[in-house]
Amino acid sequence: MIPYSVLDLAPIAEGRNAAASFAHSADLAKHAESWGYNRFWLAEHHNMPGIASAATAVVIGHVAAATSTIRVGSGGVMLPNHSPLVIAEQFGTLATLFQGRIDCGLGRAPGTDMGTARALRRSKDMNDQFPQDVVELMGYFDDPQPGQQIKAVPGTGTHVPVWILGSSLYGAQLAAHLGLPYAFASHFAPDALEHAGQVYREMFQPSKFLDAPYFMLACNVYAAETEAEARFHMSSHQQSFARLRTGTPGPMPKPVDNIEELLDPGILGMVNHALSVSACGSPAMVKIQLGSMIQRYQPDEIIINGSMHDHQARLRSFEIAADAMKSIGAAGAAE
Repeated sequence: MIPYSVLDLAPIAEGRNAAASFAHSADLAKHAESWGYNRFWLAEHHNMPGIASAATAVVIGHVAAATSTIRVGSGGVMLPNHSPLVIAEQFGTLATLFQGRIDCGLGRAPGTDMGTARALRRSKDMNDQFPQDVVELMGYFDDPQPGQQIKAVPGTGTHVPVWILGSSLYGAQLAAHLGLPYAFASHFAPDALEHAGQVYREMFQPSKFLDAPYFMLACNVYAAETEAEARFHMSSHQQSFARLRTGTPGPMPKPVDNIEELLDPGILGMVNHALSVSACGSPAMVKIQLGSMIQRYQPDEIIINGSMHDHQARLRSFEIAADAMKSIGAAGAAE
């Protein structure tokens, strides 16, 4: 059985606030731990009324304190928004508090609109420094070197695992070159998924971090007792994504029965394509769909996003997904 993990965007649902979002994230993490999930990752976004995890390291600490065994980390931190030293100190602190449980996934996108990027003091040429910043950050996590003047305290010697995240071939090539694990953001950007996985595996160079490539596939799961109920809850994410892509982001909308009537056909087509790496339906349907994804893309791990307005429905969806992954693993072991 391949490991399965959670990607949480800490959604702020309509009618609720960020405090409720943080409570729901911690509650989901506790349940995920009991259901056998391997990791619980949170993503950095800014100026997003529907996402509460802007201060990603702080929320990671909140979730880690509420759990005891599940790995907790970033999926990811947008490194060009920060200095490598500051991230090393933040994640070095987390790794010191929660030893052996912290991951540091890194992306290079702004995680927001360009106006907010400017408010973050991010300049256009920062992307060009991303590979150097990754190497600098890993150096701060490493054992101290003779004559090293600048150290992350805490951070030095914590050896926090670093991942490269991406939705294009750039991240695949960088992760392969550095010998790092790679997670592809196919839960919202599926177009380069197959090619990126191929490039990463073919170009991978063994390192002190990994002997062989390690590829994580991201997908969405909307699971419920019936297909109709699952599609009902999925409509919240469809609405949210449509609002984001049309420049009007907001809190996670309430689900609707008539998504085809609510959204323009062109917008709905765009949304459904972006969310096409998804499993949606009853427990039996979700098992089949996840099994098909695993067979096609051969990931080493799968990370599941499942944004829903209703927290109890979201919990049930992740429980169904865990049962499906266990069943897929048991079937594979029996072959």
